[in-house]
Amino acid sequence: MRTPDRPTIADVAALAGVGTGTVSRVLNGGLHVSEATRKNVLDVIERLGYRPSHLAAALSRGTPRTVAIVVPHLTRPSTVARLAGALAVLDQQGYDTIVCNADTPEQRDHHLAALTARHRADGVMVVSVYLAKQHLAAFRRGPIPLVTVDTVAAGVPQTGIDDVAGGRLATAHLLGLGHRRVGFVGDIVARRAEDELGHASSRRRMHGYRQALIGSGADLDPDLVRLGAHGPGVAAELADELLARPDPPTAIFAASDAQAVGVLSAAEQRGVDVPRELSVIGFDDIEAAALLHLSTVHQPLERSGAEGARRLCALLRGLPVRPLRQQLPLRVVQRASTGRLGQPTRLTPVGGLLGTGLSWGNKEVM
Repeated sequence: MRTPDRPTIADVAALAGVGTGTVSRVLNGGLHVSEATRKNVLDVIERLGYRPSHLAAALSRGTPRTVAIVVPHLTRPSTVARLAGALAVLDQQGYDTIVCNADTPEQRDHHLAALTARHRADGVMVVSVYLAKQHLAAFRRGPIPLVTVDTVAAGVPQTGIDDVAGGRLATAHLLGLGHRRVGFVGDIVARRAEDELGHASSRRRMHGYRQALIGSGADLDPDLVRLGAHGPGVAAELADELLARPDPPTAIFAASDAQAVGVLSAAEQRGVDVPRELSVIGFDDIEAAALLHLSTVHQPLERSGAEGARRLCALLRGLPVRPLRQQLPLRVVQRASTGRLGQPTRLTPVGGLLGTGLSWGNKEVM
């Protein structure tokens, strides 16, 4: 008998001379199987290299199953918030969860290959990680349901936001306060799509920034755009370059709150008054944004993780998921880091975060 490329439970049963129900009982540790039969079935499984689907085994047992979540940069606040939302739903639904952290494209490829080839999970949720055509093709060939959060993937249920619209919102907020020289600090992206891990949102937000400037007739100066590795430290260096110019911007839109923190730090180091001399707006509305009184574009991070998990649970129950692309709302939350150019300062040093305390409250701008 020729060994099949992808042996099934039926192949095991045929070679072992038993029924598929007997193979299933052996796999699940069931009773009423003689020791000789059990050994025979296990020998055939080893000979064929058969790897059972966790999904099929779990369905036959009616027991909790395992879901894998692939995320980039596990310690980032936005990742933590999305994970919190997803884990709450999966725990309530009785699923065990494996979290796979991918800090590089190589780690991403390794995790996805293991999940699709070895059936280590019954369902997979990919968060903020770029999926290439070969990744999607591997999932389509197998029985493992896939959903994404903050990741565009053709034909896959996905939960996300309109990053371009978010970029327009942030920039329009600054333009509405009278700013005409608006800088942008964001992520540098890979030249090849397959080398991209998960920074496409920054690029889309920059498109929205440009659209808003062009639409308003404001100064679209490419020299006011700075891109670099993600993080507050690099963002501080990029913002310092902008603030050192003879004609610096009066406002900066940072593609994330983490980068906005770097912009605030650079302004503080240069003695630039926020918001009287410089307005700063971020994106995400992580917990630290409220503590720093940072104006930002709020996206429902925890809700996005929860929605992605609910949609995956639906797929695992064999239910249709509609719409294929679920888009969550955005809004601007105005805090003390943005104001009209030249307005009296609202910042009072109190030795807090960034050495600055901010004295006024929040206002949502729809």
